[in-house]
Amino acid sequence: MAISLEEVLKIAHLCRLEFAEEEAKKFSEELSNILDYFKKLQTLDTKEIPPTFHAVKLKTPFREDEVQSFLDIDDILKNAPELKENMIVVPKVVKAP
Repeated sequence: MAISLEEVLKIAHLCRLEFAEEEAKKFSEELSNILDYFKKLQTLDTKEIPPTFHAVKLKTPFREDEVQSFLDIDDILKNAPELKENMIVVPKVVKAP
């Protein structure tokens, strides 16, 4: 499935990207190759394969928050741009209503 140069430029515009014409031509070829590969993958029979969320079964990464002490707290704090009472000061990111 070929992607035209115009389609690549339109996608680039939507993504707020700018490419030289040679770059856009290269992306047109690469995207066309990717779509051709997906078309080939669609011919595979996957009826007997159950859907998965992840290729490897992992336990959930969530855990309870718990306070821990660090052995090298001074090393951590000396990298902070600003400190207040042994705490790292960060910019406010939430506005009060």
